[in-house]
Amino acid sequence: MTPSTPPALPGSATWEVPAFDIALWPGRSQPWCVVIPVINEGERIRNLLRRMAALSISAMADIIIVDGGSKDGSLALDALQAQGVRGLLVKTGPGKLSAQLRCAYAFALQQGYAGIVTIDGNDKDDPEGIPRFIEALKAGYDFVQGSRFVPGGVAENTPRSRDWAIRFIHAPMLSLASGFRWTDTTQGFRAYSRRMLLDPRVAPFRDVFLTYELLAYLSYRGPRLGFRCIELPSIRRYPKGEVPTKISSVRGNLSVFKVLVAACLGHFNPTSDGKA
Repeated sequence: MTPSTPPALPGSATWEVPAFDIALWPGRSQPWCVVIPVINEGERIRNLLRRMAALSISAMADIIIVDGGSKDGSLALDALQAQGVRGLLVKTGPGKLSAQLRCAYAFALQQGYAGIVTIDGNDKDDPEGIPRFIEALKAGYDFVQGSRFVPGGVAENTPRSRDWAIRFIHAPMLSLASGFRWTDTTQGFRAYSRRMLLDPRVAPFRDVFLTYELLAYLSYRGPRLGFRCIELPSIRRYPKGEVPTKISSVRGNLSVFKVLVAACLGHFNPTSDGKA
């Protein structure tokens, strides 16, 4: 049976969302969803899905993968369904991580989800935290950020340069600019309420968000607008001798820093017409 198309959300006609194909979708079955952005993650995404299946995550939240254009054969539909994956979206429009997230978030909101958890598809984050994130959303929090640096969190094999940059540059700058004390602002393991993502003062569905802009922007904008934010302990493990990341050493880190400065200065804030 083909699931019916929900009615358009108020204001969604002006959303800027990259084109994407729906490769798998039997319809919503839970009030919450877990969005996993991937591109050529190979065995890493397979292992993450196995870990999520062992935790019965699909019994509490629908799992939706948003693919940026993988060519490694890691997203065979039968294998995904066997691990409890509910949806597969394939971005065909331009952009990288932020563009993928716009596709998935727009789709999830249109399907009626009350909140969205996001976890990276490279298997660095332990999905054992997902139930706690959902409980925080149920308790009324609008933004839940996973942190390896708060009590109970675990940071294993984090590259020294990255650890230093997060602790002494990225998190302090966003904390100062947003008014909320963040400790782990580059991490993609987080959750958002429907209320926050649909707020026109947030306006996440804009083409200005293409690479890593959306993560920094929401960490700045959410607290500034008074949304309830919280950091919860999470476990992030880097494999020894390997750094699974899409950020190149010099140019990529410089780009992330430029995005950070722009976010902290409010450059991504929507104008009265909803544009950046």
